[in-house]
Amino acid sequence: MFTSRFATKAIIGTSLALLATAALAHPKLLSSTPADQAEVTAPPKIELKFSETLTTQFSGANLVMTEMPGMSGHNPMKVAAKVSAGDDAKTMVITPAQPLTTGTYKVEWRAVSSDTHPMTGNFSFKVK
Repeated sequence: MFTSRFATKAIIGTSLALLATAALAHPKLLSSTPADQAEVTAPPKIELKFSETLTTQFSGANLVMTEMPGMSGHNPMKVAAKVSAGDDAKTMVITPAQPLTTGTYKVEWRAVSSDTHPMTGNFSFKVK
């Protein structure tokens, strides 16, 4: 009887620990297209794939042109773009309003999953 009670408590304790760990999971950027530091032709969209299902109303991104050829004093400029959910709930899609011109771009993202803890990050790519 003692062994049975101990085993039950151990199973309950392990289950609670696993639930607590799952509840504290934060979304991490797994990949992006284009990839960080890539040099690409102008992409029609930018995809970010995360480790967790995103809460779309609290997640988002900004696309910023940080460098333009021949304009060394160019200040970073926000690019008009639509941010939406992808085909699955772990993907964020950024669709520029106009084709991207030659230059360097930074994506600044904010991802929130069911634990409501926001995670932020960024990556850059060049359009040739």
